[in-house]
Amino acid sequence: MVTGGASGIGEATCRALTGAGASVIIADVDRERAERLSSELAGSSVIVVDITHEGAVNAAFAGLDSLDILVNNAGIGLVGGVEETALDDFQRLMRVNVEGTFLVTKAALPLILASKGSIVNIGSVAGLIGVRRRYAYCTTKGAVVAMTRQIAVDYAGRLRINCICPGTVETPFVEAYLEKYHKDEKEKVRAELHARQPVGRMGRPEEIANLALYLCSAEAEFTHGSIVTIDGGWTAM
Repeated sequence: MVTGGASGIGEATCRALTGAGASVIIADVDRERAERLSSELAGSSVIVVDITHEGAVNAAFAGLDSLDILVNNAGIGLVGGVEETALDDFQRLMRVNVEGTFLVTKAALPLILASKGSIVNIGSVAGLIGVRRRYAYCTTKGAVVAMTRQIAVDYAGRLRINCICPGTVETPFVEAYLEKYHKDEKEKVRAELHARQPVGRMGRPEEIANLALYLCSAEAEFTHGSIVTIDGGWTAM
């Protein structure tokens, strides 16, 4: 199962897992986009679910007999420092990025434990370093990192869990940011986003997806509780 699986990193991860032989469950709030993707991926299925609603999440998992892999990818962003951040917006990010990850993980846990499976959380470099004017986003992604480490301690030997922390990746998520905050200067800001990574470009969704695929594979059996950056050298700088 890949949450937020209908677009961006989630879509690329669904494609990578399908290519490796998995039967992927695309979990997303966007039915149309999820079903369009599913039509391209052999053996895939769609669950339309709002991960912030406990009842909906539990109902989604009630219909599953088994689960080997969970990728907690669904998330949202917000621009603004602490003084610019409204309580409603802060709570919205907490609901999706933190509570949603909690609810999905908790609901999936019996199945993941039964299969001795793997969980991959999609965090961000914003959970490891301070990013200008990203107060709420940094807070929530820092929580995802901490959640990963805590579960790794409690369930070592019974499942595997790791967290991927990408730099800026060229996805619809970034396009929506440019449209909302920089509509009249998109290409200028896009160039700045490329330049923010020392390698001189944003990441590609398939690069993150292939790392997720590795972390779910038998080749990564000794990788547990790891926080893996894939950021073009951003955190090294």
